Parts: sequence; structure tokens; C-alpha cells
Amino acid sequence: MNRITKIVAFFIPGLIFINSCNDKGTDSPYSDILDKAPYVILTDSIKQYPKKDELYFRRGVLLNSDGLSEPALEDFKKAWALKKDERYAYGFSNLMLDKKPDSAILFLNNALKELPNSFLLQLTLARSYDAKGNTEEALEMANQILAANPDQVDVMKMKAELLSKKGNENEATTILEKAYALTPYDIELNYELAYKYAESKNVKVIAICDSLIKVDTLNLHAEPYYYKGIYFSNINEKGKAIGLFDQAIQRNYYYLNAYVEKGRVLYELKKMTDALKVFQLANTISATFPDAYYWMGKCQEAVGQKQEAKLNYERAYGLDKTFIVAKEAADKLK
Repeated sequence: MNRITKIVAFFIPGLIFINSCNDKGTDSPYSDILDKAPYVILTDSIKQYPKKDELYFRRGVLLNSDGLSEPALEDFKKAWALKKDERYAYGFSNLMLDKKPDSAILFLNNALKELPNSFLLQLTLARSYDAKGNTEEALEMANQILAANPDQVDVMKMKAELLSKKGNENEATTILEKAYALTPYDIELNYELAYKYAESKNVKVIAICDSLIKVDTLNLHAEPYYYKGIYFSNINEKGKAIGLFDQAIQRNYYYLNAYVEKGRVLYELKKMTDALKVFQLANTISATFPDAYYWMGKCQEAVGQKQEAKLNYERAYGLDKTFIVAKEAADKLK
């Protein structure tokens, strides 16, 4: 009995040594990737220092920058398990957000127990709720962030978007106006606010767009003319609207939305031949733009070309399965 005990005692240290070697990053399902350049340098370091969280994080960032999200997720997860660092939690949850928002939400709620004051993790949780379609929860999270950080313009823009999803356009516009007062130089914000003004027939769109045109000394940007065009279309000044959409197209020949809006105005004016030509031109610029096919179908249906119209409605829906209106239009044409 004593002899057996001695033999076991002799082998246990050897077994421990073997297992410790196997735990040094060599048993990853992504070994074929991790053992090649440019990752192998960090992989070798991880084998030598398997408890060094920063090494996993650095390798995860490198993998993610190369589009290798799955092994990057594993590295961020391992880094977080070793140390509760905001960067590690953000790296992991941000990758999960696009593919598995449910898992991102679960992870972030647990991570925030460790780092309850992390603005970055709170913001990612709000985005995860939004990605899952939980607008109320996302809005609640945005309000919580703004209560502690009232001047966070990016969160204001997120809140405005969430309010728009709920149909609260007036409140969304008010939030964007507050954000604009803080950062009037934010071009993206200017565009968002201009669009809100244009859609709500608010004359303020003219001033904001004229200011954008004034600073565009190279005449590169189509958006200010486009938003002004929407405004004049909405207040039934169709001639002005068409002129502005033409100016938008002059600034950017590939600005497809301007073609669609111009064509819509012509359609409303019952100028079907002219409208159809505009939509066909948009279609030549991009053969995968579903709106062009849909409006071509509308024009063709209006002049009695039902077979051609049905085909274009079906093309629009084929390109965008969320384009239910196009499917319904096709189904009505037997």
C-alpha cells in the first residue's frame, strides 16, 4: 500500500506540469489562426504568461481589426475573466451587439455590477436594447446616462432616434435642438435636425441649410439642397422643390434619394413620363436600389402598364424583404 502511495505521489507533480502546459493557450479552437503571423508573437507571450490579461486584449484588438470576430471574442472574454477592465467588457459586448444582442444585454448587466459607473458600458447596453428592439429599455438607459451626463451629445442623438421610433417627433426635435446648441459644428447633427425640420414643415430648415451651404465653399455637399427640397415639397411648392433636388444632384450625381424625391414630386404632378425617366436614371446609377424599381412600378401602373409594374414591384421586394408596400402592390396586380 505504501509503495502504491509513493508511485502516485511520484506521478502527480508530472501530471500537474503537463496540465499546466496545456493551459497556456495551446488548446484554442482557433490555434490555426493564432499560431500564424501576425498573432503568433502575442500567442507565444500568452503561452509564457497565461494570466496576463493585457496580452489577450491586445491580441483580441488585432484579430478584430482583421475581421476575425470569433477568436477576438474569446480573447476579450478571457481578458475580462482575468481582470474587470472596462476596455475588455466593451470589446466583448460591442462584438456581441451585432450578432447576439440578447447575450450582449445579459453580459453588460452583469458587467455593470462590477463597473456601475461605466459610461461606455451603459451606452453599449442602451445600443444593445435598441438592437434587440427593446425601445423602452433603451430609452430608459439613455435617460439614466443623461441624468449623470447631461451634455453627452451622442446620447442625445440616440435618445432622439429612439423617440422617433416611438412616434414622438416633436420631443425628438427638441432634444436635437438642445444638442445643436452644444455642438453647432457637428455636421451629422445639422443633417438630422434639418431633416426633422423639413419633414415637419418647419421653416427653420432654411436657415440651417443656408448656413451649411455657406461653409461648403467647394460646393461638394448635396444634403442642404435635398432637405430644402423636402421642405418645399411638403408645403406644396413643387417647382422650388424640383429645382432644389436638381441642385442636390448637381452636387452629387450619385445622391439617389434626390432622384427619388424629384420623381415623387413629378408623380404627384401627374407627369408620369418625366417621373419614370427620373426613376429609370436612378436605376442606371444603381441597379440594386429598391426604391427606384418601386417608383418605376408606380408610374407604370398609373399609365396602365400593369405587367411591367408588377415586375418592378417584385424586383423592389426581392432586393429588400422589408419593403412590404412593394410586395402588397405586386400582389394586387393579378
